[in-house]
Amino acid sequence: MSASLEQAVHAALATVIDPELRRPITELGMVESVDVAADGRVRLAVLLTIAGCPLRGTITADSEKALSAVPGVTAVEVELKVMNQAQRDALKEQLRGASGQRGIPFNEPGSLTKVFAVASGKGGVGKSSLTVNLACALAAQGLRVGIVDADVHGFSVPALMGITQAPTRVDDMILPPVAYGVKVISIGMFVAGNQPVAWRGPMLHRALEQFLTDVYFGDLDALFLDLPPGTGDIAISVAQLLPKAEILVVTTPQAAAADVAERAGAIATQTGQTVAGVIENMSYLEMPDGGRMELFGSGGGAVLAERLTTTVGTDVPLLGQIPLDILLREGGDAGTPIVLGRPDTPAAIALTDIAGKLAARPRGLTGMKLGLQPR
Repeated sequence: MSASLEQAVHAALATVIDPELRRPITELGMVESVDVAADGRVRLAVLLTIAGCPLRGTITADSEKALSAVPGVTAVEVELKVMNQAQRDALKEQLRGASGQRGIPFNEPGSLTKVFAVASGKGGVGKSSLTVNLACALAAQGLRVGIVDADVHGFSVPALMGITQAPTRVDDMILPPVAYGVKVISIGMFVAGNQPVAWRGPMLHRALEQFLTDVYFGDLDALFLDLPPGTGDIAISVAQLLPKAEILVVTTPQAAAADVAERAGAIATQTGQTVAGVIENMSYLEMPDGGRMELFGSGGGAVLAERLTTTVGTDVPLLGQIPLDILLREGGDAGTPIVLGRPDTPAAIALTDIAGKLAARPRGLTGMKLGLQPR
């Protein structure tokens, strides 16, 4: 009976997921010891990566819940300790590989991560809100998703995701906070209060490079980058650091906005990137009588997609049109994306549909080793 109880306890621990690394604590070397007494009392010692781990309470609660559910366990005591340097080094080697190389994993030939750079010609078109909702919609489908808030001067993703905690530092490795199953990193997590970030181009490039090299995202199915508006330093840096990133262009139906947004997509002709498609936001307002009021005109997204198709020489589809919805704004203010809080609304349905189209995009095989040899 004692042996079977111990097996059940270890099996239960394997279901406890580290909230930052998103892997079982048993696989990460975080379980120092497990003692199961004859009367069913379990004493568990868990090794945290750092002393000030912000999610120590979550790890404790999840461990207690998993072990308490095991038949025969009468009490659970969780003791939290801290990894020593050798144990942290072993963890980093396990996550990064034996070489410990701090390159950009999304550029590796075998990487299957789809990288989407969400761009716009001008501000105020809802680019950040769309980025957050698309990422959350994909995560809700079971995909592993990350967001890099690359709008260093105008960062807003943490607030839109309801994230208040700081990233965890394990020596030179940064573990991004997780919200709604999405891993997020933003310069806003390193700024006290609402202080402005007044940086020039080289510092912007370095910040983005550090996000991509020092932040451990793990294996992702999709990575979204929320770019600042326009074709400035960050857009150029993204093209240099992530040459395989596909551009998602966000516009409103207004002709003037579409004209400006065309430049954000046309940069692909200079960088060699692909334009994944156009998203038209604020397309219309649904009226109580069932009609639609087109506050910002109509057709801008379709015109932009047609123009970019001609400019870049490949098919650029209009992926979808998002209606104006006060619930979309309220969800952003509350840190609860509308695709999760109100998935039945027209805006949420349109966003989820676009996310599905992005998930269905085939991955390229360029540079990948297929392991085939001619006979």
